[in-house]
Amino acid sequence: MSDLKPALVRLLRAAFPHQNFPDGPYERVADKILSSIEEDLYHQLVLEQGLATLEQAGLDGTQDDEVAEKLLQELAATEFFTFVCGIAVGSLYDDHEVWELLGYEGGSFDKGGYIDRGFDDLDWLPTPRIEEYDGPDKFVEVAEHDQPASA
Repeated sequence: MSDLKPALVRLLRAAFPHQNFPDGPYERVADKILSSIEEDLYHQLVLEQGLATLEQAGLDGTQDDEVAEKLLQELAATEFFTFVCGIAVGSLYDDHEVWELLGYEGGSFDKGGYIDRGFDDLDWLPTPRIEEYDGPDKFVEVAEHDQPASA
């Protein structure tokens, strides 16, 4: 099964592209997928066939994101891709190294909640424009057809 790991890591990198992620998180997800199929012959065959199909299609890690995405979209509805992504989504984004890379600080309950630790520290969004509203500058008439119907 370890011979499938490099191809599986390439698939995971293409399906979940993060340029600043090292190989570690992807390799841990690949290990989890491979360990989940050790005693499941059906999913072993699904994984082997799916990875072989991707390699025949040219997913070798050298293409750009657009080409890789097109290859993966063709397989998106397959049992193979559903199986891999079903494990990968939870495993990859539950990895503490990934949390650090994404800036996620983890749960908040045991640390007193978010009110005093990061509730409003959205430094990746632009600063909102805040204006005070004192009411309309002038009276705005409502069109006759927008008037409420009389009872």
